Amino acid sequence: MLDNVKCECGHANPVGTTLCESCGVPLADGTAANQKLDMRYEGAARRSQVYQKTIVDRVWNFFSSVRNAVIMIVLTLIASAIGTIFPQERYIPVPKPAEQYYPEAYGTLGLIYYKLGFHNLYSSWWFIALMLGIGISLVICSLDRVVPLYRALKKQRVKRDKKFLQIQKVNTELDASDKDAEQLAVSLEEALKKKRYHVRREQNALLGEKGRFSRWGPYINHIGLIIFLVGCLMRLIPGFYLDQYVWVREGQTVPVPETNYYVKNVQFVKEYYQDDEFPEKLDLDGVVVKEYKTKAILYENENADIPGSEPKLKQVTQHDIQVNHPLKYEGLLLYQSGEQENQLQALNLNLMDTATKQPLGSVKLDLLSPPKEVKASNDVTVQVLQYFPDFALDENKQPITKSTEPNNPAFIVNTVSPKTPNGEKQWIFLGNTLTADGKEPTITYTFTKPDLVDMTGLMVRKDNSIPVIFFGAAISMIGLVMGFYWQHRRIWFQIEGDRLLVAAHTNKNWFGVKNEVVKILEANGYHISAAQLEKEAKQS
Repeated sequence: MLDNVKCECGHANPVGTTLCESCGVPLADGTAANQKLDMRYEGAARRSQVYQKTIVDRVWNFFSSVRNAVIMIVLTLIASAIGTIFPQERYIPVPKPAEQYYPEAYGTLGLIYYKLGFHNLYSSWWFIALMLGIGISLVICSLDRVVPLYRALKKQRVKRDKKFLQIQKVNTELDASDKDAEQLAVSLEEALKKKRYHVRREQNALLGEKGRFSRWGPYINHIGLIIFLVGCLMRLIPGFYLDQYVWVREGQTVPVPETNYYVKNVQFVKEYYQDDEFPEKLDLDGVVVKEYKTKAILYENENADIPGSEPKLKQVTQHDIQVNHPLKYEGLLLYQSGEQENQLQALNLNLMDTATKQPLGSVKLDLLSPPKEVKASNDVTVQVLQYFPDFALDENKQPITKSTEPNNPAFIVNTVSPKTPNGEKQWIFLGNTLTADGKEPTITYTFTKPDLVDMTGLMVRKDNSIPVIFFGAAISMIGLVMGFYWQHRRIWFQIEGDRLLVAAHTNKNWFGVKNEVVKILEANGYHISAAQLEKEAKQS
C-alpha cells in the first residue's frame, strides 16, 4: 500500500488524487495556477491508477480501460456483421444439413463460412466471451469511476483555496472594495437561488450547484446496458430462448425442436389474387400470391418426462398460421416462414414379369416412413432392405445419405415371387432400377406418377428474456436523457478582503454557465460580458 499524499493544508489524500479533497489545491508537482486540470472525476483517485501490482489489479485495470472496452465493442460489431453475410444455420431456407447447404448455395465462400463456424456465430463460445467481456468492462469501468466521483461530490467543501478557483475554465477576480461583504454575499445567494441553484454558504463563501443528478446519467446508462446484456445472455439458459426452424409436410406430425410439443400440418393453403380483385388492369408478370396459410394443430407430449416412452399426444390448440399471425401457446410462437410445393411423398411402381410381360401388381414406397415389406399381390412380396433418402457415394464409393430429406431417394429391395423364391435384389433409384448383379431382372419395375405433397416452413420462437431486454433498454434510455439534456453546473463566489473571486464549472454547455455567471454578476452591479469572462479566464 502506497503512502498518502499530503496537501499543504494538512489533509492526507489517497495516492492518485490530483486535487486535494479538502481545499482543492492541485497536488501534481509543478502545476501552475493557470493550468486547467481534468475535473471529470473531481481529481479523485481511481483504483486503476493506484493499484497495479497483483494479477487482480491487472485484470481490473484491463477491464477499466475505455480503450479496451471500445476494442471489444468494435470486435463484437464486426463479428455481428460477419454473421449476416449468409443466413445462420437455423434460418436455412431449405431442409438440408449445414455442411451440404452452404457449399451448394454459396460455393467456396460458403464452405469457408461453414468451416470457420460462422453459421452458428451468435452462439459460439468466442462471441459469448466478447459479450461477457463487454459486460464485465461496463461494471468495472463504472465502479472505477462512480465510487470516487460520488465520494468527491458528497464531501466537497464550499470554501476552496484560491488556486482551485483559478484552475477552473471560467474564473475571474473582481473588485469588492466598495461593497459590504455581508450584503454582497446575501445578494449573490438570492441571485443563485433565482436561477434554481442549490446554495451552500460558509461565511462569505458561496457554492451554487444544480443538475448534479446528470453526472450519474452515464452510469445509469451503463446499468441499463448491463441489464440488456444479461437479458441477451439469459437466452443461453435452456428453456429461456428458442429460435428454431421446422419443415412439416401436409398430414405430417413432427416434434417441435427443444420442446415437449408436436405440430401437425393439416393442410397448407396458397391463395392467389384474382383479376377482379384489383381496381384496375395491372400488367403483372404471372400470378400474385395473396396468402400463405398453414392449418396447424399443436399437441403436447404427456410422456415427455418418461425416458424411452412412446409419445402420448394431447391436442392443446388449433390455429391457422398466416404471415404475421403466428400460432401462440404459453409463450411458444410458430410463424409461417416458408413453403415448398410438390415435394416427393411416395414412389408408385408397377411390377411386371420380364419374360411374359404379365403384370404382377403394384407397390407404394413411402419416402418418410418406408415399409419393411409390401405385398404387390398374393404371390409377390417386396422387402425393403435399405433406404437412402438423399443418396450419394462417399470417397470409398460406398452408398450414404446426405440428409434425412428425400431429395434423391434410393432403395435396395428384395423381390420374392414364385420365379424368385429366394428373392431378387434390385436398386430402385428415382426413375431407374438396377439389379444387384447387373443382369436382366426377372421382375421389372416401372414408375408411375409419384405422390406429391406441399411442405410448410415454420419458424419456432420462444423468448422469456424480452422483458429483461426491454427493461434494460428503458433504463439505458433514461441514463442517456439524463446525460444529454441536463448539465451539472457549479458556481463559486468567495469574498476575500476587497476582492470577489468567481469561478464556475460544468460538464457541458459552457456557453450557458458563462451567461448565468454574467447575469448574476449584473444583478449585483458588475458588468462583464461572457466573452470578457472567457478572455480573463484564459489570462488568469
